[in-house]
Amino acid sequence: MKQVLEFEKPVVELREKIEELKRITNVSEIDLSEEIEKMETRLAKLENDIYGKLKPWDRVQIARHAERPTCLDYISHLFTDFIEFHGDRFYGDDEAIVAGIAKFDGKPVTIIGQQRGKNTKENINRNFGMPHPEGYRKALRHMKQAEKFNRPIITFIDTKGAYPGKAAEERGQSEAIARNLMEMAGLKVPIICIVIGEGGSGGALGIGVGDHIHMLENSTYSVISPEGAAALLWKDAKQAERAAES
Repeated sequence: MKQVLEFEKPVVELREKIEELKRITNVSEIDLSEEIEKMETRLAKLENDIYGKLKPWDRVQIARHAERPTCLDYISHLFTDFIEFHGDRFYGDDEAIVAGIAKFDGKPVTIIGQQRGKNTKENINRNFGMPHPEGYRKALRHMKQAEKFNRPIITFIDTKGAYPGKAAEERGQSEAIARNLMEMAGLKVPIICIVIGEGGSGGALGIGVGDHIHMLENSTYSVISPEGAAALLWKDAKQAERAAES
C-alpha cells in the first residue's frame, strides 16, 4: 500500500482525479483534455506551494518515507558488477550494513551502506537499518581492504541510529563506532559519504567520516532523532514534531 504523508494528501487526491479523467477519456469519446490541462496547472502550483514550504518535521517524514530509495537501489542504478561480502570475521553478519565491491564508470570502488527494509519483513531482517557492532566491524574490514587495494570508498548513510539494545552494548557498540571514526580519519584512499535518507547520530558517523560529505534533498543529519530529543527534553517521545521544529 502506497504511503501518503499528511501534508501530501491534497497533491495525491488531485493526481488521482487527473488520472481518473484520463481514464474516462481513454475509454470513451468524451474529450476532457481542456479540464485535464487546467487540473495539471493547478497540480503544478499546489506542488510548488507545498514542497516549497516544507517544515522541518515534513522533511523528517520524507527522509523516513517507506518508498524512498535505499542503499541497494542506488547500487543497482549507479554501479556495475556489484559483489556483496558478509560477516565481520569476529561475530557474524549484520544485514543492516551492506558492503562490497563494484565498478563506477568502469573503475573499481568499495561500497558500504546502511540498508533498511521496504516492508515489515525486510525491516525485521535489516533491523530497521540500525546496525549492530558487527555491522560497523564489517564496514571497517572492507575499508581496510579498500585501502590495501587502493580503491575509493563510497558510503551511503541511512539510519535512525546505531542499535541501542543490550546485546549490541555487550558486543561493544560504542567501541566499534569509535574505532571506525579513528580508522576512517587515517585511511589513505578517497572517501565519499552520502546521506540518502536519515543520518542519525553516531550510527551515521560510524560510516560517515570522509573527504566529501553530501546530503540528498530532504535528507536529515542530526546528533539525535526528534523522538530521542523529545524524550530527553520533555520526557515524551510524542513531542517529536516539536523537537524537530526547535
